[in-house]
Amino acid sequence: MILKPVFTVSLLSALVLSGCQTMQQTESARTGAGLTGQPTQAATPDNPENFVQRSAAAAVTTNQSTATATYANASSANTSSANAKATVAVLQSATPEPPADLWQQTRNNFQFDLNPDQKRFRAQLKWYDTHPKYMNRVIDRASRYYHHILGEVLKRGMPAEIALLPVVESAFDPFAYSHGRASGAWQFIPGTGKRFGLRQSWWYDGRRDIVASTRAALDYLDLLQKRYNGDYLLALAAYNCGEGNVDKAIKRNRRAGKPIDFWSLKLPKETSAYVPKLLAVARIFNNPEEFGFEPKTIPDKPYFKIVPTDGQLDLAEAARLAGINIEELYLLNPGFNRWATDPKGPHYLLIPVEQADTFAKNLAALPADKRMRWDRYVVRRGDSLSTIAQKYKTTASVLRVTNNIKGSLIRVGQPLLIPQARHQPSSYVLSQAQRQLRSQQKIARTTRKRKVNYTVKSGDSFWSISRKYKVNVRSLASWNSMAPRDPLSIGKKLVIWQQPKSSTKLASVRQGGQMVRKIGYRVRSGDSLSRIAGRFKVKISDIQRWNKLDKSKYLQPGQRLTLYVDITR
Repeated sequence: MILKPVFTVSLLSALVLSGCQTMQQTESARTGAGLTGQPTQAATPDNPENFVQRSAAAAVTTNQSTATATYANASSANTSSANAKATVAVLQSATPEPPADLWQQTRNNFQFDLNPDQKRFRAQLKWYDTHPKYMNRVIDRASRYYHHILGEVLKRGMPAEIALLPVVESAFDPFAYSHGRASGAWQFIPGTGKRFGLRQSWWYDGRRDIVASTRAALDYLDLLQKRYNGDYLLALAAYNCGEGNVDKAIKRNRRAGKPIDFWSLKLPKETSAYVPKLLAVARIFNNPEEFGFEPKTIPDKPYFKIVPTDGQLDLAEAARLAGINIEELYLLNPGFNRWATDPKGPHYLLIPVEQADTFAKNLAALPADKRMRWDRYVVRRGDSLSTIAQKYKTTASVLRVTNNIKGSLIRVGQPLLIPQARHQPSSYVLSQAQRQLRSQQKIARTTRKRKVNYTVKSGDSFWSISRKYKVNVRSLASWNSMAPRDPLSIGKKLVIWQQPKSSTKLASVRQGGQMVRKIGYRVRSGDSLSRIAGRFKVKISDIQRWNKLDKSKYLQPGQRLTLYVDITR
């Protein structure tokens, strides 16, 4: 909000001659009482309430203090209390209330040049401008997390544009996982995650923990901007491609006598588009009316509260105690891979503000034996930790930790405690196993590929398995919720999706009197799915499935389609 002057010359003169000693006394009485006359609270991750409002209040109070001091210096000794009160009233009438919408608060704290004269920026701006539905889907996902993220950014004095970085990184999907092994809303790769304190285990991946990953991302970006003398564009580029690549590009330009700003550096293709994407997103949020965009409102109030759990807890039980569905619990706590929290921590859960007190009260009353389910197993001849773990769908390392076992030696008759889910696996809808199962079901439902189950053997790698089954390495890893460089353990079960034999050699195989060939077709003006299907004697539903077409969108001239046509018809 921009304040317009409310003082005329005559009014200002009267105010200067008014009783400002009273104002000084009023201001002195407020010193040490916080921004609004009340004791302030630290804005910590455990107490995030109203941080953003306090940031705005701080700016408003600073402006009031400055104005008060100015009038006090010009005042005379003989003043009236009534005039002093009138002065305060005028000042207060000119003071805006903190914005109730987080987007306005974001705009108020933008610091970057959001209109660079750069072709790369204009290209990204055009893309986001023409995809408003995508932007609002991102806002829907961000609504749970944005108050916390923006508050943490502003608390550090960083540009508000940084709070929008997850739009570019992951579209605010906390379960996002790239082929480069980056995970979470802030897309940390394993090594960088560990470097900034994000622990990764069978139970838990800190890269997906909203609170922990936000802290780590801002730590990293703060380190980078200091490395590049406050140049946030270079810091963002290094966040994407690593400090080494940016340093090399800077040295290369220095040797050539060229500028060393972001726009002048030769960086990897992805990074060259990465920074312009963020600037384009910020530009649209800065002036949505210019682009005919109506962003969904996110209120300026906390969505969740951090509640201590004091130990491991079954997540379905936690959802019941909080009175929320388990999907909501997983969306707020996406760092947990399984059906329970990690025995090594973190020992807290993010709970919607309205249910947080209820959860804490119910958890305190929960008997210890109801927090988790434990199965007792007695070691038999021929058992090993790995075979027992495989039977109970866990890992040998989990059994070691649970039973205080060093190494792999166990003896016949030894009792083991094995952690188990209290409910059916399908109850834990966003656990790693259930997310992978839904992905498999979608492939089976939308394609004609056949499923092959494969058990990893000694010497196997994604590359060798993909060569054997004639599939793409990235696809093979993706089908199994992994990345191509992830390690494979012997005995691990993989799923492979292959084209049916009738379509793997379409150009040469005749079946049932048919000769099917794969052809490419470029959509022409006036084409429709119905017209194309009639021309090539195929079904509309087949064209949609072969090309993964969105039924709600029209074909565009020049669009390429893949068709499987019986050339004997």
